[in-house]
Amino acid sequence: MAKSEQSRLSFDEFTRLIDHMHDEVMIYDRQYRIVYVNNACLRHYGYTQSEMIGKNFQHFSREQNCWNNSVLPSVFKLKKPLSTIQETYLGTQIFTIATPLLDSKGEVEYVLMNVRDVADDGTVQRMTDVVHEFEESPDQVVGGVICRSPVMEKVIALARQVSDLTSPCLLLGETGCGKSMLAKYIHHNSPRKDAPFVVVNCAGIPSDLFESELFGHKRGAFSGAVTDKAGLFAEAEGGTLFLDEISELPLAMQAKLLHALQEREYRPVGETRIRKADVKFLAATNRDLFSMVHSGAFREDLYYRLNVFEIQIPSLRHRREDLLPLIYYFLNQFNRQYRQHRQLSEEALVIMQRYDWRGNVRELSHVVERLVVTAGGDRILVEDLPASLYETNHFDNHPVAGQVDLKQALDDLEGKIIREVARKNGSSRQVAAALNISQSKAVRLMRKYLAGSD
Repeated sequence: MAKSEQSRLSFDEFTRLIDHMHDEVMIYDRQYRIVYVNNACLRHYGYTQSEMIGKNFQHFSREQNCWNNSVLPSVFKLKKPLSTIQETYLGTQIFTIATPLLDSKGEVEYVLMNVRDVADDGTVQRMTDVVHEFEESPDQVVGGVICRSPVMEKVIALARQVSDLTSPCLLLGETGCGKSMLAKYIHHNSPRKDAPFVVVNCAGIPSDLFESELFGHKRGAFSGAVTDKAGLFAEAEGGTLFLDEISELPLAMQAKLLHALQEREYRPVGETRIRKADVKFLAATNRDLFSMVHSGAFREDLYYRLNVFEIQIPSLRHRREDLLPLIYYFLNQFNRQYRQHRQLSEEALVIMQRYDWRGNVRELSHVVERLVVTAGGDRILVEDLPASLYETNHFDNHPVAGQVDLKQALDDLEGKIIREVARKNGSSRQVAAALNISQSKAVRLMRKYLAGSD
């Protein structure tokens, strides 16, 4: 009896073990409310346990569009185990087995779900074998636009509104915040989605070739024009022309672009015939165009013609709620691309959440790709992170949650880093090399944070 009691797990110990399972475990009650989910939910949906437990199925399935092909309603209806293949909005394919637990009256009391990444199991009957009516699949994430924060939800709502219009739209925001991704999103949700989406990098075309690149040219129009060439306007016919970095457009070309925007027509270089332009115009810049107008660097009439609708995209540090799902979106994407199975350690994730991300979504994408490619094992540790991520002068001045003492928070973070790196490397010399600090500083920090440890 004593032996049996000693071998029995406490509830806290049991949940700790379940939280370390690779497969996701999720439990719903009869009100369609999540009563338990383990840590794997973070990988699949970008939500933490505390954000999911207590919430209703409807919130994640319909309102947030976290997954498609939901199996839960069919399990409640049929009262039998079912399985299905799903795709989450972070791009992960999952195989879900849902098992109902019936009460004494034969009614569903709980539904237990086992969810794993891209797998199959022939021992459980598929939902497609018994259910022939499915709810509509949610919209898929387009171009990496992940929307969790209220401020970004407003941006997406405005983007959907302008997608049906033919008027130009100006996208503003810092470098790397996602202007080109939002442009793709607008095109994808427009009536022109099946027509071309053509991108013009206004900073990458020499000023003397701009007119030819945009409008095309006839053979012999200038030295080197040995053949007829269709310009980018012609390529985008019926679709969308995205003028990225519009602030870099030469002044001489601004007048010609203004005419094309106003009259919906253009003329190739060396040609007398006017051509009509059935094109939706999107433009983007990270610069203050209004100030450029006042300084004479940008035409006022072109500015107001482009700025019929303006969408300001917030920086990543001003939409912190989007950070976690974006991390896992890119992690899933690059794991597939490089055929890896990398996962983030808790310590590495804490550092990434506290970092300021001045390079915005683009910087985050590059960092995650680098981690997937260069990490020493399947688990991404603190020492795998670029050193710039845990230099204190690069941290945002908002803690992850709640009000905390700054010095204590930094000490706690520093201690986690030292303990994690020391656990893997051992000697002060190796710790110093891993963190790019002097050996004397490594010794001092190890004495401070490893005193009394094994």
